[in-house]
Amino acid sequence: MTERIVLAYSGGLDTSVAIGWIGEATGAEVIAVAVDVGQGGESLETIRQRALGCGAVEAYVADASDEFANEYCMPTLKANGLYQGHYPLVSAISRPVIVKHLVKAAREFGATTVAHGCTGKGNDQVRFEVGIQTLGPDLKCIAPVRDLALTRDKAIAFAEEKGLPIETTKKNPYSIDQNVWGRAVETGYLEDIWNAPTKDIYDYTATPEFPPAPDEVVISFEAGIPVAIDGVKVTPLQAIKELNRRAGAQGVGRIDVVEDRLVGIKSREIYEAPGAMALITAHKHLEDITVEREQARFKATVGQRWSELVYDGQWFSPLKRSLDAFIEDTQKYVSGDIRMTLHGGQAIVNGRRSDTSLYDFNLATYDTGDTFDQSMARGFIELWGMSAKVASGRDIRVAGQ
Repeated sequence: MTERIVLAYSGGLDTSVAIGWIGEATGAEVIAVAVDVGQGGESLETIRQRALGCGAVEAYVADASDEFANEYCMPTLKANGLYQGHYPLVSAISRPVIVKHLVKAAREFGATTVAHGCTGKGNDQVRFEVGIQTLGPDLKCIAPVRDLALTRDKAIAFAEEKGLPIETTKKNPYSIDQNVWGRAVETGYLEDIWNAPTKDIYDYTATPEFPPAPDEVVISFEAGIPVAIDGVKVTPLQAIKELNRRAGAQGVGRIDVVEDRLVGIKSREIYEAPGAMALITAHKHLEDITVEREQARFKATVGQRWSELVYDGQWFSPLKRSLDAFIEDTQKYVSGDIRMTLHGGQAIVNGRRSDTSLYDFNLATYDTGDTFDQSMARGFIELWGMSAKVASGRDIRVAGQ
């Protein structure tokens, strides 16, 4: 039986050429796997037909947009997932769901190898291959661009020679990855980190310099998940899409950052994540009134480590699974409403309410009705500073000897 290889297929030039390129280099049949994670653009059927036209013997397509929103975006929201405090893990959280479908397709079609279009410089090669090793430890992995020397100029020449049904162009200098959680842009003139991004970089967001009138929105949460916008019930996918539209119109969610890649190099990235950043902002503010102080402090540490694990391709790791359990426990009372104003590139919270809030007006007020016993403060301060006071006395005594 001829060996079969499953290829993560985007419908673009590189992966379209990879179908025939892999076949010629290995003698294997190629099954193209396309997964919709809300990236927009062409229909899955169009992509399926292109894969077959480029020589794939089978084409597996999956609409995973709700799955992605529910099982990958929502855990990221609950963790307030931001790598290095900036990046909302746009590409990092899409790779595990794609891996899941790659392994499923490999089982379905009897493939022994999984291929992806990543280079040897990026994070995604690690995310794909570690995920595949975890879910399908018997499967082999290849990367045509990295392992078979499939460069872009070779890809264009191959596509033209074979008459493949794919546009071949050198005009677009950027590498772009997008899904419903956000959009990532890199390479080209952006590699000079002094160069400012130009307007043509952006697609999910309007320029914040000339915004429309402020847009006030109320987001309702239940156990850390958005369930309504302005009183209208929504699914997680609908919530993300609606805030992509409304926050994007105000230029919210533009991120320009130099980040530390897993492979050890620094990389300049431009991100657009209007819905993700608006939701994370709202979620953080709701946690501020519903999560106990010490639990909240520790959750910030957990969220940072969670984000690093996900960025580093460890979505399926035991540690990440354990951190998930802690984060999920913290979300028990994260229910209520957040009111925020979207305007000029900012999402500013100006109202909070929750039936499970820890905010006590009578304890917080300085006016009549204050129930806080201020006489307790003096003794508290004495005890709180006792350790430092004793140590300081020791330091003075020793220094004087």
